[in-house]
Formats: sequence, structure tokens, C-alpha cells
Amino acid sequence: MPDSFEHMPTVGIRMPNGALSALAGNVDPHHQVAVADLILVQREVRPTVERLVHEWQPALVGLSVMTFQRKTALRIIELVRALRPGVRIAVGGYDPSLAPEAYTDPTAAVDFIVRGEGELTFRELVRALESGGGFENIAGLSYRAGDGFLHNPDRPVYGIADGEIRLPNRDARVLRDYAFLGRPVDVVETSRGCTYDCSFCSIIEMRGRNFHTFAFDRVLADIRDARDHGARAIFLVDDNITLNVRRFEALCRAIIDAGLDDLEYLVQAMTSAIAAHGTTLAPLMRQAGFRYVFLGIENILDDDLRFLRARAKNALRANGKALGNATTTAIEHLHRHGMYVVGGLIVGNPDDTRESIEANLAFARRCVDYPYIQHPTPYPRTPMTREFRERGLVINENLEEYDGTTAVVRSEHVAADEIEFLRWRAERWMKVRHMRAVLKARPGFLLRNGRKMLTHTFRGGSFVKALLGLEDERRAFARYRAIRKAERLYV
Repeated sequence: MPDSFEHMPTVGIRMPNGALSALAGNVDPHHQVAVADLILVQREVRPTVERLVHEWQPALVGLSVMTFQRKTALRIIELVRALRPGVRIAVGGYDPSLAPEAYTDPTAAVDFIVRGEGELTFRELVRALESGGGFENIAGLSYRAGDGFLHNPDRPVYGIADGEIRLPNRDARVLRDYAFLGRPVDVVETSRGCTYDCSFCSIIEMRGRNFHTFAFDRVLADIRDARDHGARAIFLVDDNITLNVRRFEALCRAIIDAGLDDLEYLVQAMTSAIAAHGTTLAPLMRQAGFRYVFLGIENILDDDLRFLRARAKNALRANGKALGNATTTAIEHLHRHGMYVVGGLIVGNPDDTRESIEANLAFARRCVDYPYIQHPTPYPRTPMTREFRERGLVINENLEEYDGTTAVVRSEHVAADEIEFLRWRAERWMKVRHMRAVLKARPGFLLRNGRKMLTHTFRGGSFVKALLGLEDERRAFARYRAIRKAERLYV
């Protein structure tokens, strides 16, 4: 889908949807497959879809959908149906997996729902369509039968070390120009799953609490393939790569030994793991080429971590005892070895006050290099959603605004609009501060795109007026929200 996160403006970050090329790589090779990642054509979605349907005349069109992309997905389905009435439509991703009822209505015009991890289910679906066989034995599949839908049993979570999951097919991409701050970027997966139970997480709702890994030979082959396709930066998209620190250290060594340390790596990590092992892990990461680390800080206040069920993964431990929050120690390790911290925090939890929100924002200003501050969002079937609804705190049912940076829930003490305003006001200057690092590392990119980046960050207002204190922040925020709403109309 073309819908993007506020924290990932396409002028600077255009990240691939790795699931698409993974699905393409796991259908039988005699099929013709085209992958179209519409994030690359946000302002040309309709003509791009029209062109691709005309050129490819597809028998099956699949859409990967997150909750805030649902409205766009249904509009694209309507467009594809109008262009090619006989086509079969399949949907997958965490929104169809966790809220299949949204896609079973006849008006949705969906034929198949691929629930959970899709490679094997999608492969079997394509085989059944090819052979004319039935769908009743395909685990993880829901399919239209007459006026209703039949839901097959879930596909059990499968191990991924046996080689059955093939490498992605990046040659299937028919749109190009993925980039991270001017460098061609791709995504690689080395493991799946997490054993923690954070209340906001959709992954554990889809696959339970478990952790499976790919063999290093496969991981290195995937990185080489991404490099051969032009990537100079790699985002390791694992759910929680630091669950097994020794394996992560071994992976860093394998990257170095394979001569793949000439690439720039981005990764997600737990604060507790980095804090506990940073003395040896951080320098090894830097040697392997890691540059940006997304830290799941979640919150610096213990009460909020308790609500988020994130205390364990953010605890500083020694001699078997918890000594407090691991965030500061983890950041110090990463900064000491020249890595940038993308700070993932969640503000606007049920019992948050203005003071607790401001405390987290002040911490982010002091300690993180780039903010990734979100509001708690009631995604389908997560424990967080149940509590917000039970307490009557959900104030917005427009799913296209469930993008993490639109406050769709209030706290017991602060209105949703005020929570969002506080984050928006603080984040703009954090992003400006990070431009100094971009100038040092990518001077050419910043000279070409700095004005666009500032315009995006300060849309609704003016960077110069804000800098001089001449801007009415409340009016600028209102204009920003209106612009953001208009941006969501892709089709």
C-alpha cells in the first residue's frame, strides 16, 4: 500500500515491503510474478495500478495490508475489479490476519484471505488455482464460497531453518528507487518472532510467543542478493534479533568474515540486551557496519512500562537482579561506538498526565538521535486494545488514522488532541537536530533534499517563523493535521 508512516517521509526513507518479494520468491518459479510497492508512487497510485493491470493482465492480485491502510486497500481492490472483472483478489498481512471480518463482506470483493505467515499458504493457493483443485486443505486460508466465507484451520507456526522458505525474488519488483537518506536500501530477515508479550504487539497475536532463526548461510546469501540488486544499506527487519545476543554477535562476525561489512546496516534492538552486552556487542556491531539502531525504549516511566508489558525487556540487570531502566546504559554503549539511536517511545497511555508525557519527550530530546515517538493505537486483538475499549478511551474509529502518530485514544487526564500536539511540537526540533548528522554522513543528499525535508517536517507552518518564535503553534498544528488528512487520499 502507498500509505506511509509520518516518521518515514518518502523524501528520506522509502523502505521495501519485504513480504512482497518473499511471497514472490516462494511461488513455483514457472509463474510470472510482479511486485509493485506503491510507497514508491504515492502521488501516482491510480495511473500506476491502471498501467500494471493493463500490462500484466493478472489472474491473481494480492495486497499486503496494515490496519491504517485498510481503506486504501479496499479502494485499490475496487479499481482492480473495474479494470479486470474476472481477477481473483487475495489479501494478507496483519490486518486481514487479525480482522478477517473486515474483508469477508461481499462489498469488499475479496476472494481469499491469507492469514498469518504467508509464504507456504500463498504457494499452495497458487497451485490450487493452477490445477483447478479445491481450497479446503490449505491451512491458514479463508476463501469465498457462495455468499459466505469458509475459514480453514490456522497454519501452525513453522520453523524456518529447514530451507523450505526460499530467498526473496527481488527481480519481480516492477517499481524501483528504494532509499534511505540517499542510499539504495533493502530489507533482510534473519529471524522471526519474539517471546515477550508487549500489550501493543500484533506479531505475538499472529504467531504466538516463539523465536525461529534462519541459517547464516541463507542470511548471507540474502544480503549478497540485496547488494547485487544495488542495495548499499540493509535494514534487518527481525521482530527481536537481540533475543539471542550470542547469535547476533556471531552474525556480526559472519558479516565481517563474508566481506559484507561494506554495507550500512539498520536494526531493531532491546534496551536490556544492548545494556547488558554492549561492552562487547556494540563495537562488534560497528565493525560489521551497523549505523542506526532502533531501540524499543517504549517509555521511561515504570508505570507506563507496566501497562505496555515492556518492563522485562527494558530492565537493567546484574547478578540476577533488576536495577532499573536499561535505556540510558544502552544508548551510552551505542553512542560510544558511533551509532545513531532511533528512539521508539509510546506516549498517551491510559494513566498518562501531561507531566509524564513531557518527561518522555524531554528524555528523547536529551538522549536519542532521531525520534520515533508514537501514540498507543488499538490494533485488532491486541491486549492494549481491550483495555482502551473497556475504559472508554478510544475516541476515533477512522482506521486510516491508526498510523501511530495520530492520537486516536485519550488518557484519563489528557485529551487526544493535546497528546498529539505535545509530540508534534517536540519532534519537529529533534528531526532538525538530526540533520547535522545527515550533513556529516550524506552532505550531497542533504544539500539536494534539505529544503524538502524541512518543508515536510514543518508543513502546516514555517521553519523560519518557528525558529524566530513568530509562529502560532496551535494554528500550525491544525493546518498540519488538515494536510496529513489530505495526504491519506491516495486513490
